[in-house]
Amino acid sequence: MRNSDSKVVPCCAPVLEGRLTKHDAEQLADAFKAIADPARLRLLNFIAAQPSGETCVCYLIKPLGLSQPTVSHHLRILFAAGLLERERRGTWVFYRIVPERLASLRDVLAAPAAATRRKMAARV
Repeated sequence: MRNSDSKVVPCCAPVLEGRLTKHDAEQLADAFKAIADPARLRLLNFIAAQPSGETCVCYLIKPLGLSQPTVSHHLRILFAAGLLERERRGTWVFYRIVPERLASLRDVLAAPAAATRRKMAARV
């Protein structure tokens, strides 16, 4: 039996604190599906590595060793998932990464910040 003066001290943070809405989870799942292909991961990596932060589809074919229709197909999937922006310049299409979208993928998987962990430890 507990004394009326005793407190229940939580051992850890509530599980539901970082809960995603169904809509957010569906959007994130679509983005994770889009990058779940080695060719698409390489495309994102290649575009991110460009000094200008963008590249033309014509420059993506040779480094990946894929045909132009295949590269275009993968780029369309990444664009539809909101991971890339595109801009037509004459006959060429240039792609750049959407940093906020990649950040949302990183953030949903990130461990709690050190400050948050310290705050939780201070409660105990």
